[in-house]
Amino acid sequence: MSVAHNLSASISSSSSAFLVPTDFNSTTFRPRNVPVPAKSFRICKCVAAPQEQKTAYKTKVSRNENMAKLQAGYLFPEVARRRAAHLQKYPDAKVISLGIGDTTEPIPEVITSAMANRSHALSTLEGYSGYGAEQGEKALRAAIASTFYKNFGIEDDDIFVSDGAKCDISRLQVMFGSNVTMAVQDPSYPAYVDSSVILGQTGLFQKDVEKYGKIEYMRCTPENGFFPHLSTVQRTDIIFFCSPNNPTGAAATREQLTQLVQFAKDNGTIIVYDSAYALYMSDDNPRSIFEIPGAKEVAIETSSFSKYAGFTGVRLGWTVVPKQLLFADGFPVAKDFNRIVSTCFNGASNIAQAGALACLSPDGLKAVYEVIGFYKENTKIIVDTFNSLGFKVYGGKNGPYVWVHFPGRSSWEVFSEILEKTHVVTTPGSGFGPGGEGFVRVSAFGHRENILEACRRFRELYR
Repeated sequence: MSVAHNLSASISSSSSAFLVPTDFNSTTFRPRNVPVPAKSFRICKCVAAPQEQKTAYKTKVSRNENMAKLQAGYLFPEVARRRAAHLQKYPDAKVISLGIGDTTEPIPEVITSAMANRSHALSTLEGYSGYGAEQGEKALRAAIASTFYKNFGIEDDDIFVSDGAKCDISRLQVMFGSNVTMAVQDPSYPAYVDSSVILGQTGLFQKDVEKYGKIEYMRCTPENGFFPHLSTVQRTDIIFFCSPNNPTGAAATREQLTQLVQFAKDNGTIIVYDSAYALYMSDDNPRSIFEIPGAKEVAIETSSFSKYAGFTGVRLGWTVVPKQLLFADGFPVAKDFNRIVSTCFNGASNIAQAGALACLSPDGLKAVYEVIGFYKENTKIIVDTFNSLGFKVYGGKNGPYVWVHFPGRSSWEVFSEILEKTHVVTTPGSGFGPGGEGFVRVSAFGHRENILEACRRFRELYR
C-alpha cells in the first residue's frame, strides 16, 4: 500500500498535510510504491478560543442630566443628516438646499477688501494686534450704536460685539442660570429652547404635547397674526422674542411691541429680543425693541451680521444690554453680562470686526442692502410659486423665509416627500416647536438659478 493511500485513508479531507522526503532530488526521484510499517495517525483539531468581551473604560463623572432631556439631534444637523442620506441614495441628483438659512451670495468687495487689508496688516510690526477688548473694538461699537440705535438712547458701551447672536443666546442663558422661568414664541428658533434645557431651566419633554415642562409656549398662528395673546401667557422671568420671526417671517407691529414691553413691565420680566433679520423689513415696523418707550428698562437685544453681509462663516454679531436694565436686587444686568463675556470669550476676530466696520460705512451699507434686495427677490419668487399652487403662504415680506401650510399633514412627512420627489431640502415646521406642525419653512437663501429650478420642481410636484 502506498504512503499516499495510507494518508488519504487516515486524514480527514478537511485537514492539510505537507509531506516532503528528506532525500528529495528533482533529477533522480521517481514515484514508487514503498512498503512501510502501518502507523496510526491522530487528528488534531484547532478550535479558536472565545474572545473576551472588552468593556469600555468609563470615568466616574456623571453625565449632565439635562443633556439627556434633549430630544434627538439639534434641528439643522438632523436636516443635514437626512440630506446626506438622500445623496447616498441618489448620488447623481442635483440637490438644492433651501433648508438651513445659510447665505449663498459673495460678500461685497468693499467689505472683503477691508478684511484683507486688516489681515495683511497683521504681518507688519505697525499693524499687528493680539487680544482685543472682549466687548469689541470701540470704533465698531460706536458705529453699531449710531447706525442701528441713533436717537434710542443706546450708548457705545451698552453694546457687546461677539462671534454671533446664537453664541450670545447661550452666554445670556449662562448669565440667567438654571433658576429662571422661560417663555418662547411657538414656533421659534430652536436655540432658545435647547439652551434652556441644557441650563436646567426646564422639566422633562412631554411627548403627548411635544413640549418641555416649565417652558411657556406662546402660540403664534395665522389666526392671531403670529403674535401671542398676552392675556393668556403665564408670567415668566425671561421672554425670547424674535421679529421678524424665524421661522414664520412675521414681523411685530409697533402696537404689538408696545403691548409686549408693557407686559414685561407689569410682570417684572426681561425680554431677549432677537433682531437678526431687521434689515429685511419692508413694512413700517420697528427694527429694534428700543424704538419702544420704556424698553431699555426691560429688554436686551441681540443681532448679527450673518444675514446682512453674508457673515455666516465669518461670524460676527452683537448684543445690547442697556444700563437701565436691573435685576430684582438692583444690580445692573450689563455688569453680569460683561463678567460672563470676559470669562467665556476673548473677543471677536479683529479681521471680522474690520469687515463689520466696513459694512457700516456708506458704501458698505449700500452693498449690504443690494444683497438683501437680491434675497428678497428670491423670496417673492417662492411666495408667488406656492400661491399659484393654491397653498396658504405666510412670511416672505419682512424676512427671508416662506412659511407654507400643509393642513392635516406631518411636517417631517412633507419634508420627506419634497426631498424624495424634487431633491429640494426644506425645513419641517415642527422642528421649531409644536406650533409649527403642518408647516414647512422654505429659505430664500440661494443662487437665483437654484431658486428658479426649485420652484419649477415644486410646480411639477403640486400642480
